[in-house]
Amino acid sequence: MDQLEIFNQDGKLVADSRQIADMTEKRHADLIRDIEVYKSIIDQNANLRSDSFFVESTYQSGTGKSYKMYLLTKIGCDMVANKMTGTKGVLFTATYVSKFEEMERKLSEPSDIERFLYNPDTIIKIAQNWKEEKVLRIAAEEKIEADKPKTIFADAVSASNDSILVGQLATYLKQNGVDIGQTRLFQYLREEGYLCKSGERRNLPTQKGMELKLFEVKEFTVNGNTGSRIKSTPKVTGRGQIYFLNKFLNKAS
Repeated sequence: MDQLEIFNQDGKLVADSRQIADMTEKRHADLIRDIEVYKSIIDQNANLRSDSFFVESTYQSGTGKSYKMYLLTKIGCDMVANKMTGTKGVLFTATYVSKFEEMERKLSEPSDIERFLYNPDTIIKIAQNWKEEKVLRIAAEEKIEADKPKTIFADAVSASNDSILVGQLATYLKQNGVDIGQTRLFQYLREEGYLCKSGERRNLPTQKGMELKLFEVKEFTVNGNTGSRIKSTPKVTGRGQIYFLNKFLNKAS
């Protein structure tokens, strides 16, 4: 029952409907049918989006023929679990909740970026260690001026080794007045040639993104019912954070 693999698809953590069908001892075709009933009901409400719950996808059989499947987000799993009763329902709920939380922990790393942005004293201490007079002067003399948070953020990030997820970059851009979310930022990065558009390397850095030193790739191991698999997710380097912050702010001005 614990063989459920959670992975990142276009910035969303999702599970494969085939594995869910196996876990719940349900025919995959029957689960697909149920999901499509849920989707049709959700899509009747203008305030809801069914792709926040279920993302349509395909898989290939051993003969190469493509078949429909769905990728379920955490709330999509919630909806499936709510229709189940008894021991199977309890075990399925316990498993997917644990697996989603485990993946969220793997993808989240402690970061000092927010402390850099909101605590000028931290910037002063770091600048002293770097012995960069310009950074120290800016942080000490102009830290509370209304137009300085962006500069302090950029200086701190440029000397930091911390890389962040694309979703975190979207949050920082929004804090600096750029109206963009995680999904639209992923789309922008693909369209502008920073991330790959399709295939096994979808959402991983292109040669352009790597040569500009805007990204690094974080790899982690996921244990599934077919053994261990290596998964990859893009992370934005300190240099990349400054690059995109300046790019979006200059575009907005």
